[in-house]
Amino acid sequence: MTEKETLALYEKTGALMRGHFRLTSGLHSDVYLQSALVLQYPEHAEALGRGLADAFRDAGARTVLAPAIGGILVAHEVARALGIRALFTEREQNVMTLRRGFTLERDEPCLVVEDVITTGGSTREVVRCVEGLGGRVLGVGSLIDRSGGTAAFPVKRVALATVTASTFKPEECPLCKAGGTAIKPGSRV
Repeated sequence: MTEKETLALYEKTGALMRGHFRLTSGLHSDVYLQSALVLQYPEHAEALGRGLADAFRDAGARTVLAPAIGGILVAHEVARALGIRALFTEREQNVMTLRRGFTLERDEPCLVVEDVITTGGSTREVVRCVEGLGGRVLGVGSLIDRSGGTAAFPVKRVALATVTASTFKPEECPLCKAGGTAIKPGSRV
């Protein structure tokens, strides 16, 4: 799965939007990625997951983890392509944790994946969760990197595509200053 193919799927399904948006991080942006719109099609989810899995095929992971809810399908498809299991984390009292009976073995080799990385905050929370449970993170992957390269991790990091978008602190947002109102099309308000 090339960067061009990844972005073509996002554009074809309306998952790549342009306008005035409030991101999960609280920043405002002129671009929004709603991965659910591309992942709703099983053939696209499978192709994207397989593309991301290919970058980690020889890593030796036994489990793929992602933050709920946006990363669940990504983790599932990457794990399916690798023939391993997929888990997801959830926030409990504002801390990312494994629930629903999910467990990790001591030193279990894991991958952490996400649909879109902007600041890397959610991904770092999952990495901390894995490490706190005694697991070992071998790599971090995302379908889209919109961090501008600033979301760094001490392990191998892969993204299928990079999207360059302007981001602004709300109080400095030129779109707001021009009279616009940021909308939040995502799942977390």
